[in-house]
Parts: sequence; C-alpha cells; structure tokens
Amino acid sequence: MDARLPLSELARSVVRKVFPDHWSFLLGELALYSFIVLLLTGVFLAFFFDPSMRETPYQGPYEPLRGVLMSQAYLSTLRISFEVRGGLLIRQIHHWAALVFLASIGAHMLRVFLTGAFRRPRETNWLVGVTLFLLALLEGFAGYSLPDDLLSGTGLRIAQGIMLSIPVAGTYLSFFAFGGEYPGDDIMSRLYPMHILLVPGLLLGLITVHILLVFTLKHTQWPGPGRTGRNVVGLPFFPQYVAKSAGLFFTVFGLMAVLGAVAQINPIWTYGPYRADVVSTGAQPDWYVGFLEGALRLMPGVETRLWGHTIMWNPLLTAVVLPGILFGILYAYPFFERWITGAAGERHLCDRPRDRPVRTALGVAALSCYAVLLLAGGQDILAFVFDVPVHALTWVLRVGFFAVPVTVFWLTRRLCLALQSREGRLLAEGDASGLVHQSAEGGFHPQLRALTAVERYAVLARERPRPLRPVDDADADRGVLRRRLDGVRSAISAWYYEDQIAYPTTAEERRKIDATIAGPDAHGSAEGG
Repeated sequence: MDARLPLSELARSVVRKVFPDHWSFLLGELALYSFIVLLLTGVFLAFFFDPSMRETPYQGPYEPLRGVLMSQAYLSTLRISFEVRGGLLIRQIHHWAALVFLASIGAHMLRVFLTGAFRRPRETNWLVGVTLFLLALLEGFAGYSLPDDLLSGTGLRIAQGIMLSIPVAGTYLSFFAFGGEYPGDDIMSRLYPMHILLVPGLLLGLITVHILLVFTLKHTQWPGPGRTGRNVVGLPFFPQYVAKSAGLFFTVFGLMAVLGAVAQINPIWTYGPYRADVVSTGAQPDWYVGFLEGALRLMPGVETRLWGHTIMWNPLLTAVVLPGILFGILYAYPFFERWITGAAGERHLCDRPRDRPVRTALGVAALSCYAVLLLAGGQDILAFVFDVPVHALTWVLRVGFFAVPVTVFWLTRRLCLALQSREGRLLAEGDASGLVHQSAEGGFHPQLRALTAVERYAVLARERPRPLRPVDDADADRGVLRRRLDGVRSAISAWYYEDQIAYPTTAEERRKIDATIAGPDAHGSAEGG
C-alpha cells in the first residue's frame, strides 16, 4: 500500500507539526469551524429552498399570512421554518454560524494586525485573509437576501441604489444583476448559485491555501524562554493539538445549536414578503454591513450634474469609495510598513501591541470609526429609545465620525507608551514584593524585588525598529522625484517609530535579544522546533 500511495513520509511530517499553545491562535480555528457548520447546515437548507420569484398565495400553517401573495423564495423559507422537521433550528444555526464566521475572521485579522504576523514571509497569507473577509461579507449579504422578506428586500433595494450611483457603469450593473428594471425576476435565481456554489467554492479554495501556507511558513509565536525567530515551540499536531482542536469544533457546534434553539434570529414571518412600495422603520442589516448603513445615513444627500449625468455622492462615496479605500489599505498595509521600516528580514515572533504604539493606535482608531458607523446605522432606534431628536443625533454622529478616531488614536498611543514606561521602571527598580519596611524615622517604604529572568525575557525580547535616517538633499546621484519620495518615507518612518521608551539593558542583553528575534534568513538556516 505504501509503495502505491507513498503517504507515510508526508503523514509523519504533518502529524509532528508544532502549533504554538496560545488562545489567540484559536481565533482562526473559530472561523474554520464556523465555516464547517455553515457548509453542513447549508446543505440541509438547500434541499428545501426554492429560489424562484414566481408569486403564489400562502396556504401554510402560519395564519397571519394566509392568502398573502408571496414569492416562492419567501414561501419555501416559511416552509423550512414551520413545516420541515428541525428546519427552523437548522436555519437559525446557519444564521448564527454566519455571524460567528465573520466575527471570528475579523478578530483573527485584528490579532494578526496588532501582533505584526503579516510581515515577511506572510504577506501573501495576509492578502489571502483579506480576500477571505471580503468574500465572507459578500456571502453573508447574499444569504441574508435570499428569503425575499421585507427586511432583506429593502437591503437589496439599497444595493441596487448603490449600483446605480456608479458613474457610467451603474445602470448596466443593475440590469445585469436584476435582469431588467428593479426588482426584476432573476435576482434570486442569480444570488442562489452564487451563495451555494461560487462564493463557497472560492472560500473553500482560499481557506485551503491559507492553511497550506500556515503549514509551510509555520506559525508566529509569542516571545518566551526557548522561543526564537528560528524555531516553533508548542504542541505536536497529533495527538495533543488534534484533541484540543476537535474539542473546540464540537464546542462551537454545540454553542451554535444552543443559540439556534433558544435565541431567535431573523424571524421573517413577522416582516412579511417584500413589496417595493412598503418599508418598515427600525430596519437594520446584520452587523457586518451595519457600517455601510450608518455611512449612508450620515452622508448628506448631495448630487452633482455633469454633462447631462447626475452623480449621487451619498451612495457613491459611502458605499463604493469608502469600502474601496478600506480594503485597499488592508491589502497594502504589509508593504507600507515594510517600506517605512526598511527591514527586509523574516519576522517570526509576535509583537506585543504596546511595543508598536502607532500601529496599535491605528487599529483601535479604525475600530472606533466602525463603532460610530454601526451606531449611526440604528440612529432612529437610538433616538426613539433615548428620546432625542434624530436630526441632532445625526449631527453628533457626524462629528464623532471624525473626532472619535482621532481622540482614540491619541489615547491608545499614549497608553502604549505609558505601559512601556512602566516596564522600564520595573526593569530598573524592580516590582512590588508585597512587603514594606519601616525606617528609623518611622516612614514606611515598599520593598521591591528584581524581575526574574523569565519576566525580563518577556519584556526585553522585542524588536525596536528605528526611524529611517533623514534624506540628504545634497545627494546628486538621485533624481529630484526620488529624493522627495525618500524624504516622505523618512518623515513617515520618524512619525511611526520616534516615540519609543528605552529599556535599561546591557550590551550583552542587547546582543542576546538581537539573536533571539532574528529570523532564519539572518543565519542561513532554520532550526527545528
């Protein structure tokens, strides 16, 4: 058998693969296992869903909708909910798993960003992860729209308005998607294969590539005794990590089942079927596209007429340009940081967020901006609950969209520097021992203890990038454009890295630290782990 299927050598290398044992690395596995739950429940739902826009009077067991004209898509979703045994449970597990899938991808990407795990040689895996997040957003919106209820239909109407806002190509995109004038008869039959075949296939392929790259490039790891930039310390894949990972999978599936059983989500029967002339108040999409809804509500309705064409700046800027900028920054960030750092070597140790104040502050500021937009997506409900005028609340959120990220950036950066300063004092003076001594004059003074070697290691084993040197304008070997570009690069690098707290270290400690964080390319070969 081994002569015909030579898998023993491959299996031997796979089962001994080492995984770092830290909870933050499980965020990616949460995304993977949520995706598996989505596939399993989605196959079940596909047997009963009919993506047709053909209208039929409802004659099912839910009496409030008896005799109401509705599409086959909405009718089949009602049948799944009320007539298929276990249908409502599976449908709600599917919806909860979709929310957890996107949340875990976002949390995993945030962990990778804040710890610098996107740096060489993992830039490609970062690009794959960003693409996965983009496809997951598209998949979630497509699945959310399939039931053809009043809430999802309103979301599709907004999506069509966003398409129409694109200059020149907008009308063609809308006609292609809807098969004619809105709402058309083809949108469900086109969303359905995209939701169950095209996008899941792309997701499955990219997840496979992502996992293969992780196996090939190895995990990053947190600094600690015995951990360097040239090894991996942790649990072997089999049997320890397999057992823990399998336990996590069943825990995820079990929690999704509990949520599906006791936490109602997306009760489409209370919304009713979609009608183009009906809209309800208090309608918000799922959280992962809530920031787009908030941006649409905050942007004033401004339009411009040019050469016989009308440009609607609200949906164009908020729903086309803003997401484009967001994902453009995500795709480009690893190369931007390498450009301003000037470091070309491999990096396999995680940064502590406090050690990269600007990067951490940028990530937290982006989260605060998202939070403002998410609140803006439900500003009508907030105004009703807190009894404040919607107009005034909208203006508060508009100001907050610009003011909150700036404030949060400054606070986060100062907090990171304060944490560094505290650690510097601990290294120089020691930590509190819990004991005090009384002087001859009667005063009480805390008794400090020196940090242990393990504690000093965790604090000192960090990379300290320095700003690039200023450009010499007198250098005539380069053109004017190149000198100016290098000047911008050095200025950004100085802003990024000039604020660092110097830790008291000896020359010998500094040499050991540099040897610890150096990647395998600095020594010519990688060590085993």
